Parts: sequence; structure tokens; C-alpha cells
Amino acid sequence: MNTQFVPALMLQGTGSDVGKSLLVAGLCRAFTRRGLRVCPFKPQNMSNNAAVTDDGGEIGRAQALQARAAGVQTTVHMNPVLLKPQSDIGAQVVVQGKVLTSAKARDYYRLKRDLLPKVIESFEIMARDADLVLVEGAGSPAEVNLRAADIANMGFAEAAKVPVILVGDIDRGGVIASIVGTYALLSDADRHWLKGYVINKFRGDVSLFEPATDIIADQCGLKSYGIATYWHGAHKLPAEDGVALENAGKYQRDAGLDVDGRAPLRIAVPHLPRIANFDDLDPLAAEDDVELLIIKPGQVIPAGCDLVLLPGSKSTLADLRFLKDQGWDIDILAHHRRGGHVIGICGGYQMLGKMVHDLDGIEGAPGSEAGLGLLDVETIMAGDKTLRKTGGLTCGPPNGDTGPIAADIAVSGYEIHMGQTDGPDRARSWLALDGISGGRSDDDLGRNNDGAISADGRVLGCYLHGLFGSDDFRHAFLAMISARDVNRGTHFEAGIDAALDELADHLESCLDLDGMLELAKTRGM
Repeated sequence: MNTQFVPALMLQGTGSDVGKSLLVAGLCRAFTRRGLRVCPFKPQNMSNNAAVTDDGGEIGRAQALQARAAGVQTTVHMNPVLLKPQSDIGAQVVVQGKVLTSAKARDYYRLKRDLLPKVIESFEIMARDADLVLVEGAGSPAEVNLRAADIANMGFAEAAKVPVILVGDIDRGGVIASIVGTYALLSDADRHWLKGYVINKFRGDVSLFEPATDIIADQCGLKSYGIATYWHGAHKLPAEDGVALENAGKYQRDAGLDVDGRAPLRIAVPHLPRIANFDDLDPLAAEDDVELLIIKPGQVIPAGCDLVLLPGSKSTLADLRFLKDQGWDIDILAHHRRGGHVIGICGGYQMLGKMVHDLDGIEGAPGSEAGLGLLDVETIMAGDKTLRKTGGLTCGPPNGDTGPIAADIAVSGYEIHMGQTDGPDRARSWLALDGISGGRSDDDLGRNNDGAISADGRVLGCYLHGLFGSDDFRHAFLAMISARDVNRGTHFEAGIDAALDELADHLESCLDLDGMLELAKTRGM
């Protein structure tokens, strides 16, 4: 197939967090339901919320959700350039699923000029088996000071000859100015690829906006492809990046009393600066009888929580030091002394141990840092990055000891981390997973054990992201930390697919999908 003629459409935004990722996910599901083979694509993404692909690399989590919406397997070519921030001025650069280097912003600006061929190569690979490729831009094309090296917006659109629809977020205010202003800043060559716009997150009477379409047409000559009214189901789907944690609406939901008049389970999560893969929280937040508290800098972890959860981190040493600077280490140790439970996932697991060593500066400045000491393990940052999808069963500790989690509960997820963790508490590992490198093999099924449990059974850590997506495990875990029965009516994974269908229905009713498909067919013109 000549990919030059494969229909493709790109959604760019007037700024970050205008809803591009969710729109592309909904369009992927909508066009897939029309019988098309749809593939999502994002040339460059910046996010520590990554997903392990079916071909063994990593991409932005938003593209994994879009692939799910389209019913296709994930591949590194859906997001060929992924930037994972490690500091305020530097990031790890992942190209076609593998770590290339770490670079400061100025160095990356020079580097990315050489990455466009890889981006186009990945796009052509995606287009080979597609009836339609839906492309998501990054940030805004109005950042014309960076246009010379752009690979994420108009630089890609020009190279791949893909028509562009601009997405404006009316919920922010000033949406007319943002669309007209973006158009005004673009060069004539870039304006050629900008064909229309969509207004997103509209609340109220849509007819009140109709005069604005004439204004935009007069100023820019752009066609409207519809007004997407505010969709209240967005919280049901994984968010793309940490912006969601800054917005109180994502997780800060008051859970009411349960049917027996009991207070909700309270789970506290310290908001670390380099938090990664925080969609581990989504299944917990979806439970009606769980109150998830995102603890912001300057706040204390409140007494009376049932659980403190330490999430993943892109820079474990730096986030561990930040945690101590906030005094959260004191709060967590006090919580444990009061009989509370603590769990750490990936970077959070590493922080729970006695020491974390990064002598080669893999995740930042070289050094070592004492952990919280709640698990008798140590972590050494060395070797290759671990990237794999895996699954298996919960297991009891060896020698027939009683464990805090019942055995033989199915779990699945993925590993994405640097470093190896070992120590005496690894003897009380609690997950028997397929293909864990460096683990302790305890059966004849090719499984190896992952994770560690403290001697008192109230502190657990593991490397498996996504384990709370298992309904049976999540409900058993919540029952364990609260010593009571929990609501078992929440089916998280099924809920995601239902939400994607709801989103597709919503966009079908709001936007001109027929017009979008016809526009995609004009690629190259």
C-alpha cells in the first residue's frame, strides 16, 4: 500500500490540555465502529504516564488508550518520540520505544531536528495497515519561535502532508482569540494545512456561539467541524499526564457513607513532582466507598487514613528527597505506627526500602539516599530498563506462612522501571508473575516472584503497574486494609470500554464526523 494516499487527519490544539487526547480516543472508537481500521499516532509526547507496548517498548499512555478505543494492538510507532521529564529543564528521550538519551531543553531542541525521519518512518509503518490514521499534536502550533525544529505540530503536518483541525477549549475562555491568534501567527505555508476547527468543552446553549463561527470564518476562513459540548464522563478514562492531578476534579470526590453507614476508606497519595503512571489510582478512585486524597505540597498526610499509597516516580531519588522535605516521611511513619497500611508501586516501592543507590546518575544526579525503612530491601539503579507486560497470581509467603493477601487471585499489568530491588523482605514476595527477570522461581510454571512484604504484613511493595485494575484483587486488597467487606459491584476495565462507547456516541452527536472523514481523504492536497 502506498501510504501517501492513506487518509489521515491531525488534531492540533490552541494550547496544552485542551482535550485533544480524549477527542482522538473518541474519534478512534467512533470511526472503528463504522468499520474502518483506525490507528492513532502522536509524533512527540511529553509525559511520565507511559504504557508498555505489545512490541516491548513504551509510548504515552494516551496513545495506549486510543489504541484500545480503536481495537488495535499497541506499538512503539504510535508515539515515536516520548519525553519523560526528570527535572525542570531536562528529560529522558525515548525514540521508537527505547531510551536514546537524557537531554536538557536546549540540547533536545538541537537533537529533535534529526528525529523527524524516525517520526515519518513510524507514521508510514502505522499507515500501512490502516484505513484512517488519527494524529494528535502536542502543545500548540502557535509556538512559532520553535517552528524551525518542530516535529510535533506543523512540522509533522507539512512533512506528512496531513490536513489539520485546530481544537480550542472554550472552558478556559478566550477561545475566539486563541483560534484567530493561532491562525495569525502561522506562516502561509503552515496555514495551507490548517483546514478547520473544533470548539471543545462547551457548556450551556450552543446557539449562543453561532455568531462566533462567522467571526472566525471572516478572520481565518476556517470551517467549523462542530462544537463538542462538555462531556461529564472524562473522569472515567485515564488522564494523559500530571495536569489531571493539578485539577481537583480528577480525584477529589467525596465518598459518602456506605450502605451500613460506615465512613469511606481513605487512601492518601503524596503528589510527587515526578509522579509516573499515576493511572494506577484510577481503579481505586472509581470505587464508591473509597475517598482518594491527593496530598499536595505544603499539606500533611491526615491521621485516620486506611492506606498511604506511594506511586511510581520518574526520578526516585529526587522524589524521595522531596517527600522528606515536605515532612511526609514523618507522617507515613506515624501512620504505620498507628497500625495503618502502606503500599508502594515501582518508584514508591523503592522508596519504602532502606536505601536507594543511583551511583551512575541514571535518573538524575548521582548519589544514594536512605529510604523510609519500612521494608528491609535496597534498590540499585543499574542495568537495562525493564519494559514488559506481564500477569500472574497472588501468592502466599514461602513455608506456608499466612500472608496479608489471599493466594491465587489473578492480576495483570506491566513493568516499566530502572533498578533492581532485593533484601530479606523479598522472601515475603506476594506476586507470582510470568517472565520477571531476576526474581525467585518457586514453581514449575515459569513464574517468578515479585514484591516484598514487611514482617508485620502492613507494608507492601511491588513493581507491577496496573494490578488494581483487577477487580478481584482490588476488592480483596481493600477488604484486607479495612478488615471489612467492600462493594464488589465496580468492574473497572469494563467501565473503560463503556466510557469509550459513551464518548463516541457523544462526539457523533456533536461533531461533523462525515466531514472529518472527507477531509482526511484530502491528505496531500
